[in-house]
Amino acid sequence: MTGPRAADAPDERPARTARAGRPADPVRVRLCPGGPLLVRGAQEVLDADGVAHPVERPVVAVCACGATGRAPWCDGTHARISPRR
Repeated sequence: MTGPRAADAPDERPARTARAGRPADPVRVRLCPGGPLLVRGAQEVLDADGVAHPVERPVVAVCACGATGRAPWCDGTHARISPRR
């Protein structure tokens, strides 16, 4: 057998843990009243069916009203269906 074994090959994924089982940076979620959930630091978001949606930005807006056309992401529909307070 030639070449490195899989166990010897370097892991090309970015490091996300400081210690075993501990995230390097916490995922933070902020509820915007009348609007979306702002999620910072996540690698993926699971929808209601358990489907993983990769996160490609530092902060993403997740729909909280259920009326979006781009689930699980917020598309601003909440602004049209409920008056601002």
